[in-house]
Amino acid sequence: MLDAGPAASGWPDQCWTLARIAEVVRRRFGVEYTLAGLDLLLHRIGWSVQVPSRKATERNEAEIAAWRDEQWPVIKRGRRTWAPGSASRTKPARA
Repeated sequence: MLDAGPAASGWPDQCWTLARIAEVVRRRFGVEYTLAGLDLLLHRIGWSVQVPSRKATERNEAEIAAWRDEQWPVIKRGRRTWAPGSASRTKPARA
């Protein structure tokens, strides 16, 4: 069933997701799996995550580079580690 593709199971595109595969398994065999359990089973039978072989035609390299230079450093910036603090609820930090 998986080899036939998602369109054969009623989905409009050619993209298998764990949720879609779980739905196919539930409909066909009447068994429900968690997504993590289904992922484990798929790996056991030789299926793995696939990555597109080519980049999207809509991809704009200039915008990606600008975002990477401007926004990513702000997102990636670590939190301050110099501030006093403690992970313990019962033991306050010493100043």
